[in-house]
Amino acid sequence: MASPPRTFVYPYIPNSAPDVKAAMLREAGLESVEEIYSREIPDHLRFKRRLAIPGPIPSELGLRRHIEGLLAQNRNCHDNVSFLGGGCWQHYVPAVCNTIGSRDEFLTAYVGEAFADHGKFQAQFEYASCMAELLDMEMVNTPTYDWGMAAATTIRMASRITSRGEAVIAGPVSPDRLAVMRNYAASIVPTFRHVGTDPATGLIDMAELARTITDATAVVYFENPGYLGVIQPEGAEISRIAHEHGALVSVGVDPMSLGILEPPARYGADMACGDVQPMGQAMSFGGGLGGFIATPDEPRFVAEYPSLLFGITTTTEPGEYGFGEVFFDRTSYASREMAKDFVGTMAQLYGIVAGVYLSLMGPQGMAELGEGILQRVAYVTRLLADIPGVRAPLFSGPHFKEFVVNFDGTGKTVADINHALLDHNIFGGKDLSRDFPHLGASALYCVTEIHTKAHLDSLAGALRQIV
Repeated sequence: MASPPRTFVYPYIPNSAPDVKAAMLREAGLESVEEIYSREIPDHLRFKRRLAIPGPIPSELGLRRHIEGLLAQNRNCHDNVSFLGGGCWQHYVPAVCNTIGSRDEFLTAYVGEAFADHGKFQAQFEYASCMAELLDMEMVNTPTYDWGMAAATTIRMASRITSRGEAVIAGPVSPDRLAVMRNYAASIVPTFRHVGTDPATGLIDMAELARTITDATAVVYFENPGYLGVIQPEGAEISRIAHEHGALVSVGVDPMSLGILEPPARYGADMACGDVQPMGQAMSFGGGLGGFIATPDEPRFVAEYPSLLFGITTTTEPGEYGFGEVFFDRTSYASREMAKDFVGTMAQLYGIVAGVYLSLMGPQGMAELGEGILQRVAYVTRLLADIPGVRAPLFSGPHFKEFVVNFDGTGKTVADINHALLDHNIFGGKDLSRDFPHLGASALYCVTEIHTKAHLDSLAGALRQIV
């Protein structure tokens, strides 16, 4: 692509017209833009050659064609049936979620205060209210960056509440999520202890848990359903053991399971966290993530939230109510370096969309969705289990949405099988061979409400041919 003429006006860069740029330089008492760079950037750090990159694309139409050409090189989940999960899942996105999420007053209103919120404060309050009902807890944050950051934040909160520096991680957790948790919490929680699972059931080893928790433990964190899809029925016992040692309990939970499973608060959890991505967010090549945190509305928990919280209160007008940020002084926005924690990236737009999704679904809708997913998992695992050399599910415990399929008996690797599935327009499960080598040639498969009986039959038929 040819370089633009020196008088080229960049359509996406303000003040790039030559006469405007010259006037700005005169006002600043400068001869050229280079003079700014020479004053601020040491000469030995400056790149003296032209970057080997294409020139600008001057038209919006040309830019669109260029991007569409790049995207066309990918295989997507519209043209292929996907059984991938492991932290980002393909659920149906109702059209109204995209409609509300793309409204200008929400899409472009990054942060902002009351004079510019255009209904965003109320939308955040409504989202938090829907999540609070789903989770059976009173206080819910504005979504933070992702589940990993939310989980790490609950660990930091627990450490400050208990004045302890040890976390116990019970059961399998996504390696990527665990890395975020360890990194983000390390400054105040230097010790992470891990509790394994029963190799047959995939359930948390309760005897090992009882041996691992000590009086130095600030929090026990586990996920339900777990990363490998197994539902943990011993939540109440885990909470009891943790509380006996003065530790708190944080549970990572898939919100899509809460139409059929008890929320963590019902079995004694002090905090719950997870991701809003399943609720109205497209996968977006791994994007669309937003980590939620929920706790009781008690001062010891609320004071430790770094995230923004939205509430409703009276105004100076009798009988009138308004929406605003709760206990703002505790945040780093207000207290800067004196705050207990850093606010971090907020995914407010995803929270608003999740609120729209929950409002559409309602309690009955979430229950029907959960039941449908359970039925699909039961159906497809029976199909796969009949294929010679295939074990599905690998664990005997109950599963929700995700389950491990083992291919050791086929003599093929997961990579080989997934590559062959592409010829059937199927994305196979997430390869667990590297992160969980003790599971052998195993993959994590995900089934949601988007999968029809025909999809599940085609997966079983394709695998039967391949192995």
